[in-house]
Amino acid sequence: MASLENFRLVVFRAVAEQLSFRKAAEELYLTQPAVSLQIKALEEDLGVQLFNRTGAHITLTATGKVLLNYCEQVKTLFGHAEQEIAALSGEHAGQLALGASTTIAQYVLPGLLGEFCREHPRVHPTLISGNTEHIVEAVEKQKIALGFIEGPARSREVKTEPFLEDELLPIVSTAHEWAERNSVSCSEIASIPLLMRERGSGTRHVIEMALKREGVNRSSLHIVMELDSTEAIKSAVEAGLGIGFVSRWAIAKDLRLNNSFKIVEIEGVRIKRQFLFAYGSVPEPQGLTIEFRRFLTARAGLQRTSVMTNRFQPAGTHKNRK
Repeated sequence: MASLENFRLVVFRAVAEQLSFRKAAEELYLTQPAVSLQIKALEEDLGVQLFNRTGAHITLTATGKVLLNYCEQVKTLFGHAEQEIAALSGEHAGQLALGASTTIAQYVLPGLLGEFCREHPRVHPTLISGNTEHIVEAVEKQKIALGFIEGPARSREVKTEPFLEDELLPIVSTAHEWAERNSVSCSEIASIPLLMRERGSGTRHVIEMALKREGVNRSSLHIVMELDSTEAIKSAVEAGLGIGFVSRWAIAKDLRLNNSFKIVEIEGVRIKRQFLFAYGSVPEPQGLTIEFRRFLTARAGLQRTSVMTNRFQPAGTHKNRK
């Protein structure tokens, strides 16, 4: 279904969000002069100036801010209209704006999203990724209809509910002194160089809280490097820079391919967490968002079974993990 939104408003919204004619042109696959022409025509139609232009920099005028607010409402309303019209014919269609924290976006959602789109070919999803803090902010600002996060939302404006279980596993390089050990104590974790996700990461928050419950405070951790992705942590571990914690979903394929790191058991500690749906309390999710959430809830159990049947081997042993 073609977009119901007026094209000039689409162009205006892109420029207003990017605050750049060049970036808006790239986003819309237009030339920069074409974008400028559309904005000029819209300003002439309305009889107002929508942007302050100072050299290469632009900002929204007061009237531009008012128009942007209504454009965002129009986009949402037309999106709901497209979904409801499609639903009357027994189909699901329209734009589905999603956001996911890094681990979920990279290792969990692609397969599920691909399956959903094969079942509903007229659905056009968009997916942004970032840490939990960024995704919660996107939900708050209604930039996305549904978010997927790895830690608590810590926002009264955002509701969450679990949809999939995860476990964070400590990994070391095969050349590390712990690589041949069956387990280490929690106190030893505090004395070893650690590779951690950046502040604001749901993964980091869950790890710090789990260690704190075992008497290991954040201030006592020997964090030698902060990295902004699981892949970066895996690479740093393989390079022997320290030990890191990663999601079991992130290393399932690596372990099947016998990659160059090993899992280390922490005595008496299993760092489990739930991946969460995150959505705004106002407006309530509807239409396509609800259908996708229902689809994921049904499929998540199958995904969990698939990963769990691939038992991970701790360092120093070739026996199945119990």
